[in-house]
Amino acid sequence: MALNVPGLVVMAVFYLLVLGTGIWASMRSKKVEKKCSGDGMEITLLAGRNINLLVGIFTLTATWVGGGFILGIAEATYNPTLGAVWALMPVPYVLTFFLGGFFFAKPMRENQYMTMMDPFQRKYGNVLSSALIFPALVADVLWVARTLVSLGGTMSVILDLPYAYSIIISSVVAIVYTLLGGLYSVAYTDVIQLILIFVSLWVCVPFLLTNPHSVDISLTAYNETFQAPWVGTIEHNEAGKWFDDFMLLALGGLAYQAFYQRILSASSYTQAQVTCFASSAFCLVLGIPSVLVGAVAASTDWNSTSYGLPTPYERGQVGSILPVALQYLTPVYISVVGIGAVAAAVMSSMDSALLSSASLFSSNIYKNIIRKQASDYEMQWVIRISVVVVGLVGTGLTFLDNSVLVFWLVGVDMSYTIMFPQLVCILFFKVSNGYGASVGYIIGLVMRVLSGEPLIGLPPAIRFPGCRLDKEGKLTQFFPIRTTIMVMSLMSILLFSWLASLLFNKGLLSEKWDVFDINRKQKAAARAPIVKKANTREDPSVEKQLMDTTSC
Repeated sequence: MALNVPGLVVMAVFYLLVLGTGIWASMRSKKVEKKCSGDGMEITLLAGRNINLLVGIFTLTATWVGGGFILGIAEATYNPTLGAVWALMPVPYVLTFFLGGFFFAKPMRENQYMTMMDPFQRKYGNVLSSALIFPALVADVLWVARTLVSLGGTMSVILDLPYAYSIIISSVVAIVYTLLGGLYSVAYTDVIQLILIFVSLWVCVPFLLTNPHSVDISLTAYNETFQAPWVGTIEHNEAGKWFDDFMLLALGGLAYQAFYQRILSASSYTQAQVTCFASSAFCLVLGIPSVLVGAVAASTDWNSTSYGLPTPYERGQVGSILPVALQYLTPVYISVVGIGAVAAAVMSSMDSALLSSASLFSSNIYKNIIRKQASDYEMQWVIRISVVVVGLVGTGLTFLDNSVLVFWLVGVDMSYTIMFPQLVCILFFKVSNGYGASVGYIIGLVMRVLSGEPLIGLPPAIRFPGCRLDKEGKLTQFFPIRTTIMVMSLMSILLFSWLASLLFNKGLLSEKWDVFDINRKQKAAARAPIVKKANTREDPSVEKQLMDTTSC
């Protein structure tokens, strides 16, 4: 197969368009920074808390609709051991955005936090919050890796471009425009990228559905005579794992800094809510084309195509089924359009992960712990260096494993089992303190490691009910272990927080052992005057005042 020169030209034009948008956005960012009296760090990380509503919707949607989203859905739908019922991403994300809008947006936005970790740092102190930042940073690095893996595999199939070149070029472009303008560059390039994702995917769908090598997908949805039915089934003994995966995707996303970066950049709580609700609808619509791609691939007689036999599943190319289908079931110019969608999806998620991790390190570690007296100029350089480091580490990880779902699930897994219960407790339960958080963190981490993970070859030391070999011969937990561990961690935080508070308040333990100083903090909170908060949703004048203090 020769190098696809027209495809390379199209991709070069796309990258130049994205880079140009990023440069324009960086110029806008500098103008806002000169105009505003606020610090440059807030403008870089949160766009001055004055992001446009439509841009906010686009950037939140684009963050979740990444390469793993597009390729992962097609992969699950095509995989004869899974099927469309296991292509869970779009529906749980609707729940993510609705829960985020209804419950999490208000306490985060009204307290004017800079990052997701601010409430931890304010209540628990620097030592414990630093330990809690670690899984969040690891999840972001894995996010960068999985988005690049999806693009590298797609480019190598359609353009016949070496895997390493695809990864490095895309990584450099994303790092450069993220460096230039921070959230402004990320948000405005996301607008271009999301439009390209939507148009490109839906342009490819008619050509795939009408190609002469595939049977009507309505006939193969449940029919096992041709191949495994692409709709798939959920066996009774697999229901626990399906529920676990659903909850993982629905709640795990609520513990990502990238989500709160969009919430905190909104000019008001109401705008943050609207952003969440609108994005949920976009996620559903953008998930449909990938399901159709997987369905067409499962309904194709590959022996009648130039791909031949064995099938992509038998060759171990399930993770690359979307580019394979585009390459062999659509005209060349359409396959190039399809790769544009994947490239746009990858860039839109990668830049979010880069800025997310840079926010956590620069704000919560460097500014609050390492150098509290750091100037605004110094912080700008810390943010830039953080972006580059995370980008390089994530890029390096792509050469270790080329499965899209591995990095996807491991990253979200850490957010769900470790960070989500911590976030719920810090935001909604006043009883939570450093002692409970420490115990919950340890229990969540230890239990998750001991439960094993077949995706990374980690055997289970603890076997829950239903633990057995899966269809691929891997020892798998079919019990909802991650949800169980999440609940165990959450209950541990509350229980041990209450016990610690009781022991110190009753004098059963000396205050000199109170390393988290919870007794003094509780007394200080009790003496503090009660200030009635204005209802900004009902009082437009108050909301305007808040907007004036947080944006230009």
